[in-house]
Amino acid sequence: MARAVWHVPVTVSGTGSTTALRLFRLRDGRRCAVGFSSPEALAALLGPDQARTELGEPALRDLTAPLGIDTLVLDPRLVAPSVAAPSAATPSATAPSRTAPPGRAPVAAPSAPAPTVQFQHR
Repeated sequence: MARAVWHVPVTVSGTGSTTALRLFRLRDGRRCAVGFSSPEALAALLGPDQARTELGEPALRDLTAPLGIDTLVLDPRLVAPSVAAPSAATPSATAPSRTAPPGRAPVAAPSAPAPTVQFQHR
């Protein structure tokens, strides 16, 4: 039986001496590990400069189990909300600044959090 190899995204330290798995989150917030069936599939979703390593499914499960991650996603697709064109007056531009204590600069109103990347099975 042929061994299935997954192409798994990793991060590499600035010195190149340390490699770590790149982990993601599912739509419900749970952490997961992802793998791709080919280097081309990985590059299509994460970009051509994404570092990767080759692992079998059992090895990937063994690496993620101590972290409490039991979900592996093969060949995920990016799922993100549609991006609306910014209007002329965005809420953060029109929101008044908060009053600051004496001797301190005013603090701007917080902006909405940035959307997170979501994956789903094909």
